[in-house]
Amino acid sequence: MPGAARRAVRLLFDAARTGPFWLLAGTFAICGASTNGIMWTHFAPAAHDHGMPTTMAASLLAVVGVVNVAGTIGSGWLTDRFSPQLLLAGYYALRGLSLLALPALFGPTVQPAMIGFVVLFGLLDVATVPPTIALCRQVFGAGGAIVFGWVSAAHQVGAGMIAYFGAVARDLLGSYDAVWIGAAALCAAAALMAFAIRRSSGPDPA
Repeated sequence: MPGAARRAVRLLFDAARTGPFWLLAGTFAICGASTNGIMWTHFAPAAHDHGMPTTMAASLLAVVGVVNVAGTIGSGWLTDRFSPQLLLAGYYALRGLSLLALPALFGPTVQPAMIGFVVLFGLLDVATVPPTIALCRQVFGAGGAIVFGWVSAAHQVGAGMIAYFGAVARDLLGSYDAVWIGAAALCAAAALMAFAIRRSSGPDPA
């Protein structure tokens, strides 16, 4: 195995023996579930269920994509100045609250409340990345960038699972309401997990 690949695998095994790794992987799995997994996959079909034209729903998602540039830059600025654990917990809590409110905002037309949701969600969409990277660096030192790569794999797993099970739930229940509520509950769990990271310590693998 080449040296770089061997180091990446060794860091994974070292990090996986620590609590912070699983907390970071768990929060980022929920990040993927509540963004790529549900919002980017199921928002347009859910809006269509409520009579909104698919093109209008897609336009709202485009706004999310534009706003998340500002959200990510702003989050990076905040991460340099404040506790990444607290920021991460706050982001997940706000994301959960926004998803909890979403079922009541759907309708055949775009109302101001939906615009507010789209802007808020856009600000939070990728905002979790800077504090997650910062925590990987704080806990795992020089190996933090590689550990973040493994944590990112959890993001994709979470996204894939919710994309699939969200569709199953829609078919079984006839609506997405339970899916949004479930995603909000996951975000609440992620907020608590983010708080727990600061009470843990990990190695500094090279």
